[in-house]
Amino acid sequence: MLLHPEIVHTPNCEANLGAMVTDLPAYLERGERARLFPVLADTSKEGRTVSILLACISNVNEFGRALLDSVGQRVGPRTRIETYTEVCFANQKGNKALRPDGLIVLSVGNREWKALIEAKVGNSDLEPGQIEDYLEIARHHGIDALITISNQFASVPSHHPVALSAASRRKVDLFHWSWMHVLTEASLLLSNDEVEDRDQRFVLNELVRFLTHPSAGVRGFDQMPAAWTSLVNSMQVGGAASANSQEVREVIGAWHQKIRDLSLTFSRQLGVEVSPRLPRAHALDLDARVKADAEKLALDHVLSATFSVPGAAALIEICADLRARSLSVSMRLKAPDERKGTKARINWLLRQLARSPADDLYVRLYWPGRGPHTQKSLTQLRDATDSIADERKGLVVSSFEVLMVRNLTGRFAQRRNFIVDLEAILPEFYESAGQYLRAWQASAPRLPEDKVEPASVSTEAMQDEAEQEVTT
Repeated sequence: MLLHPEIVHTPNCEANLGAMVTDLPAYLERGERARLFPVLADTSKEGRTVSILLACISNVNEFGRALLDSVGQRVGPRTRIETYTEVCFANQKGNKALRPDGLIVLSVGNREWKALIEAKVGNSDLEPGQIEDYLEIARHHGIDALITISNQFASVPSHHPVALSAASRRKVDLFHWSWMHVLTEASLLLSNDEVEDRDQRFVLNELVRFLTHPSAGVRGFDQMPAAWTSLVNSMQVGGAASANSQEVREVIGAWHQKIRDLSLTFSRQLGVEVSPRLPRAHALDLDARVKADAEKLALDHVLSATFSVPGAAALIEICADLRARSLSVSMRLKAPDERKGTKARINWLLRQLARSPADDLYVRLYWPGRGPHTQKSLTQLRDATDSIADERKGLVVSSFEVLMVRNLTGRFAQRRNFIVDLEAILPEFYESAGQYLRAWQASAPRLPEDKVEPASVSTEAMQDEAEQEVTT
């Protein structure tokens, strides 16, 4: 076995020699290939869970491809994936024994990409100091990335739920998967019948059964932080909030985690990948997103997010208004240009909502220019189409926003009930209205009868037409 020239044995490594493999990469001192059925002590819950996950990544083709694609690694037919657990590196900080939970190695020809794995299960959160230590190990050994896994949520894998200094992330990419993200990727592959090999499908289904058992400790985001109640109550009575306050920052961080959790839940409900839609600047810079959302909360007293659903007529917007104590979900559609009057355009929308119950559904009509929109309940729009169409003389409605509004009153400030109601309103809106909406698409151009023959548009025909134009 080749050893790194600077490696020294650590007490933690010596205590875990066991049945270690001998064909390890040269940069590893100790380690074992990830096993689907790991033989570990009952107390090693994290080790067992990570081993099972890594074994599935390296042996279920579609699953490994999906997860690694989320961290920017394309897995093709010639890609080899190797996974290890119980890995030991050189002692980087005095006598401190550092042992990441795992390692992923992708090989394509002579190119290798390597990522350390650090995981927490149940209620355990990732620790900043430990993450910084593993980033240092990665830098020292030329490892490309560190992937953390826990019940904490990140909007996208390139964002991280733990605040770290920019210096600690230098030269090493840092990614994060929530356990719910892992579970959702597996569930979507199974529900859409995307795993071709029968044995691999069986293995992936067993992973889902394992992760969904209460003993695995996988959980969603189920309550807002303690700062939520005080912030809502303060804004309710007209209190001001600073975008830089710790209270606002905690609420923004929780909102971002919940939005990711909500997108994963909705993905499993629809059977397609629903993702939060972020402006490019925010996707590239988490700090910029936090700052913008904190300023919006302090100024407008709202939290908002956008979801992209494959095949849906429009993006889905969700908004929590802290002063009104209400939730709203909406989709906005451009009115059909080929229908010339407001009444015809309203009827175009109403036909799409023919099966929608009227409870809590509203429609906003947007007009050309800078004038205010018109908001009507779906019932009003159905019953008084003519009068509503005539409200703005000389103007034709340009777009519609269909929305569901839910006033939560006292439940809004309650940390758990707010989450319960937030989780309920998104699928309820989609079932009631979102799934029926279709974006307007211009009709295909028609071929005039006098242009059917190619000769009708020849140079001679165009010359004749030009001369006729001159003489008229």
